[in-house]
Amino acid sequence: MTELENLASQVAQCRRCALAQGRTNTVPGEGPADARLMFIGEAPGYHEDRLGRPFVGAAGQFLEQLLHSIGMTRQQVYICNVIKCRPPNNRDPLPEEIEACRPYLDRQIELIRPKVIVTLGRYSMARYFSSGTISQIHGRPVRVGDILCLPLFHPAAALHQPRYKAAIEEDFRKIPD
Repeated sequence: MTELENLASQVAQCRRCALAQGRTNTVPGEGPADARLMFIGEAPGYHEDRLGRPFVGAAGQFLEQLLHSIGMTRQQVYICNVIKCRPPNNRDPLPEEIEACRPYLDRQIELIRPKVIVTLGRYSMARYFSSGTISQIHGRPVRVGDILCLPLFHPAAALHQPRYKAAIEEDFRKIPD
């Protein structure tokens, strides 16, 4: 068993917060162990909870289109979320849930050792950017240690509010640089 598989097994057994009671599956993350690019979303949604995989719903389809637009595929990147279980009714993650999952995300980052982390949405952005809103800082990379962090709008934002689609596409084109 690889270290990532071992970590996924730990996540599957997790009872650190109340989200464990309502989940169908945990959603630890997926992708190659040597991925240079890591995407961190916010929380699993309905489809992710059912399948145990991150970004498999409509936002995931848009993410795959965005990856294709820069000549990449889902199989080349590591994709995970700040929290590993679906919040009820897809509500925003609570601070205690984020904190409960922090050791898992820390370990994923430690194992993958990506060159670039793309934060998708405000909850993953908050991990690396203590001030500013996603509307203010999206698309502006910042180096955190050896990792370049790029905050982007969550792909779901474009699905719910089409005015964000062009900004997401433009910001995404910065990734290869």
